[in-house]
Amino acid sequence: MEYEAVIGLETHVQLKTKSKMWCGCANAFGSPPNTNVCPVCLGMPGVLPVPNEEALRLTVLTGLLLNCTIPRHAKFDRKNYFYPDASKNYQLTQYDQPSTANGYVDFEFNGPGSVDGLARVRITRAHLEEDVGKLTHFDRHSGVDFNRAGVPLLEIVSEPDLTSADMAYAYLNTLTEILHQGGVSDCDMEKGMVRCDVNISVRPKGTTALGAKIEIKNMNSFSGVRRAAEYEIARQIEVVSKGGKLVQSTRRWDDVAGITEEMRTKEHAHDYRYFPEPDLMPMQPGDDWIANVRTRVIELPLTRKQRLMRDYQLPAGDAEVFRSNVELGGYFENVAKQAKNPKAVANWIINNLQARLAEENERLRKAEEAEFGIPNSEFRIPNSLALADLKFKPEALLELVALVENKTISNSAAQTVFAEMFTTGQAPAAIVQAKGLAQVSDTGAIEKFCDDAIAANPGPVADYKGGKLAALNSLKGQVMKLSKGKANPALVGEILERKLKG
Repeated sequence: MEYEAVIGLETHVQLKTKSKMWCGCANAFGSPPNTNVCPVCLGMPGVLPVPNEEALRLTVLTGLLLNCTIPRHAKFDRKNYFYPDASKNYQLTQYDQPSTANGYVDFEFNGPGSVDGLARVRITRAHLEEDVGKLTHFDRHSGVDFNRAGVPLLEIVSEPDLTSADMAYAYLNTLTEILHQGGVSDCDMEKGMVRCDVNISVRPKGTTALGAKIEIKNMNSFSGVRRAAEYEIARQIEVVSKGGKLVQSTRRWDDVAGITEEMRTKEHAHDYRYFPEPDLMPMQPGDDWIANVRTRVIELPLTRKQRLMRDYQLPAGDAEVFRSNVELGGYFENVAKQAKNPKAVANWIINNLQARLAEENERLRKAEEAEFGIPNSEFRIPNSLALADLKFKPEALLELVALVENKTISNSAAQTVFAEMFTTGQAPAAIVQAKGLAQVSDTGAIEKFCDDAIAANPGPVADYKGGKLAALNSLKGQVMKLSKGKANPALVGEILERKLKG
């Protein structure tokens, strides 16, 4: 019997706010342990939570980005459980009436479950809650840091629409790309801003009933999610294939051993004794408030990629660069809307401008490290070069493309022009004139160069006449050398062929 996997994900994302969910403590990574705390986020008796309005806005913004409906009535609930990193012994979350529901994410994926390279995963809900503290385990004891406790956390729950580890990996990357570009979260996994619970079951192919759901808890990397899912799917199939029975449970992923291990049998909702939070009023967002949040909705990355391919006839690879780098994509569109050949503009931006910016910022990084004596990863470069700091105007790229296309300069000369305009901001035409880079297209002058090259290189001439057509390239190189790189390469080839064949 053949089996198939059914996967659903619960993705926890810290929201990009300056303060915590219920108090004024800083939402800041890297502070000394237990310094961003107060009686409210520590759950002391008698304190009252006050909702962070920006967190409420970001939650609704997420719902809009994920094509969700926004209910006009939502509330918070207490989820009761004891664990050392939860000082209140309960978590404030949303249970039966969340702030967003019934959405979906479209993403690029080639594999089972996709159509024409696209797949869709439905979103059950994206509900708002609070994060807990962080446990650190030592040899003989454990420590808890409550700086993270009370940080606004969004839990995005998918329907069990995923069918493979690779599909889950592609979905997670698209989801976090949307949230990062939308300003919802920085999605820095190294700082614990994104964590994931993976729910997996298997069933005979062709059936619809779900098998026992087994959850892999607290995954902190997408590659880990993929590896854990691959292992767990194979493990479950092996169990049921041999007549064994799977029981709903929670497991952990051992990344070193590459296996999942059982932690406990799975709790059900009633085990948490949910009840409405008595200290918080239900939320009832109005039309004006939602309309204000809607102004922050961005063009989704996949939509932008598809539009760039459609409107500017860009290949998928170029559009992918502008999909992932929003600022660079905006710069391209600012130039390309005036261009006759948008593809040529994209080439210069991707292959030249992007590379030069990276080189310059690497130079600045090394200079700062040398000056301050500490790794640059510990601070942001204050004088890093951005697109807004470029010395040349965007229109200069159009001028450069035109100089190449009308054969005023060669491709190699254009590289020299770009380097100069990047450094000085001077206009391309002025650089060409000052450096004498204009391409020679005068037939008489090029014929003289060709005659000299033929006379000085009898070996390649004989090879070409003997049938070795590649020898023509050697003669072209000699002509370009004689012309100091200014001869029109197309004319050089035509004239050499005519003379050698004649």
